[in-house]
Amino acid sequence: MAKRELYDSILNYLAEQRDAGDHPVSRADIATALGESPSTVLRYLARLKADGKVEQSGSTSASRWGLPAQKVAPKPTEVAQDGLAGVIVPTASPSWSGPSQELFAVLESPLGVRKPVTYQRSFVDAYKPNQTFLLPESLANDLFKEGRMQGQQPAGTYARNVIAPLLIDLSFSSSRLEGNRYTRLDTEVLFRSGNANPQDKDAIMLLNHKRAIEFLIDEVPLYGLTVMVVRNIHTLLMQGLLHDENALGAIRQKIVNISNTVYVPAHMPSLLEEMLGIIVAKARDIKNPVEAAFFLWLNLAYLQPFEDGNKRTSRLAANIPLLMYNCAPLSFLDVTDEDYSRAKIGVYERLDTSVAADLFAWTYRRSIEKYAVQIQAAGLPDLFRAVHRDAINELVSRIVRDRHPLGQAVAEFHLSPQDAERLIETVKGDIARLGEHNFARYRLTLRELTRWVEAGRPLSE
Repeated sequence: MAKRELYDSILNYLAEQRDAGDHPVSRADIATALGESPSTVLRYLARLKADGKVEQSGSTSASRWGLPAQKVAPKPTEVAQDGLAGVIVPTASPSWSGPSQELFAVLESPLGVRKPVTYQRSFVDAYKPNQTFLLPESLANDLFKEGRMQGQQPAGTYARNVIAPLLIDLSFSSSRLEGNRYTRLDTEVLFRSGNANPQDKDAIMLLNHKRAIEFLIDEVPLYGLTVMVVRNIHTLLMQGLLHDENALGAIRQKIVNISNTVYVPAHMPSLLEEMLGIIVAKARDIKNPVEAAFFLWLNLAYLQPFEDGNKRTSRLAANIPLLMYNCAPLSFLDVTDEDYSRAKIGVYERLDTSVAADLFAWTYRRSIEKYAVQIQAAGLPDLFRAVHRDAINELVSRIVRDRHPLGQAVAEFHLSPQDAERLIETVKGDIARLGEHNFARYRLTLRELTRWVEAGRPLSE
């Protein structure tokens, strides 16, 4: 049994035993029911326990295992943050709306009583960019305001400024949702080494995520949102993980089945290719990048255009509009397997986006909160330059216009030795960058600059 399947099968078995009144159970019971060795089951139970999915009573081989009591998280509240009233502070777990709670009740029904469904292209065809919305329009607008970088910057500026934590966060979080066994610390160590055992599929998965994210940051500002970009993301994510290398980035030719749902994806290659093009085109037309990200995240996973790796492709592709509009990236911080699965199955089986919207808003606000700190740290103004701005401008002017020696001119400001040394280095940097594009800031004329350049750009200490 595959790793992801066994993880889910244990949870399903425990749920069945709870419903039947035989709860909790021993690992031997689980192993017998699932046809796995007790040692394998114990390893997965340990992972489920670490994820908070199961509870253990006792600490010996006679331990009993069961599902924890379900808890409903409190709703987020508007509080003052950094002196700004009305900023939403993310809670420790998603806050589920009324429609989400109703959807949970439907999805808790046994698979046997849920009606099998297949792909409904009307979910995309009926969507009109900027007229209809998958996220509540007011929520999409609020998230855009909260997450965007201020000022006019080249596309990708935000992502490049937070690339170090983003590579870890998104790679780790996305891989973890695929059942990856690596911890966050393991991921950091792996990325520093850059090498993986070819037999270690979890390490390959993480390194593939890293390369795909780097591709997003480097190439998306050049190419934008296109089918080519989405297919290359899939190629980078799945390299070394598919039995058939010809399936990398290729439209699926095979039937796929998804565990724990009655949803059966469409399997006509012509339809998959057509709908992929329509999804990308509509996402490109959406003006609000947060709505576009949500639209891509849901629809790429719902379509299942590739043989495998559709969900992880949808997670990275959702970042394309955010990157293009310099919004905080979406790294799916702290999302659990259970919440993620319920969000997707709600769309697969019911075309209901309520759980997905609640989860998306919650985890995106966590990303916004984290990366805003990174941006603030990276973007602090040079206080020394701000304090000594007039002195810097005057010194550059006197050197160019009057050929004053730099050290002698700085001495006239009676600074401490440390500040004087820093001022000299700052002025030298400005002198090195001085040209026709910026001479006016130093109160120089073009004629004065030209004479200085023709004299060989003299700078005496």
